Amino acid sequence: QVQLVESGGGLVQAGGSLRLSCAASGRTFSSYTMAWFRQAPGKEREFVGLAWSGGSTYYVDSVKGRFTISRDNAKSTVYLQMNSLNPEDTAVYYCAASPRQRLLMSSYEYDYWGQGTQVTVSS
Repeated sequence: QVQLVESGGGLVQAGGSLRLSCAASGRTFSSYTMAWFRQAPGKEREFVGLAWSGGSTYYVDSVKGRFTISRDNAKSTVYLQMNSLNPEDTAVYYCAASPRQRLLMSSYEYDYWGQGTQVTVSS
């Protein structure tokens, strides 16, 4: 079992930055693919990006160049640094974990989820 706890959400003005954290329990964190999803009101949950166990990352085009995912395996924590935020980034952000090591963009491919943290970007 892996438990995930996100933190770091809040209210920020357009153009600002936030860093989200996702702390994981369990001793196998380093072997998991860690991803970030988001869900805006009235919309489906959307894949944002992921970090594979080796540290390589992948992002959707809408956040590429603005968001950065990093992981600290010693702390069992994955981060989402978000820069140049705009109101379209407003959503509940979730971290997710999967033992599979490939490009995993569907929420169905993740076994463990955090409770989510709200990010609101004002214009």
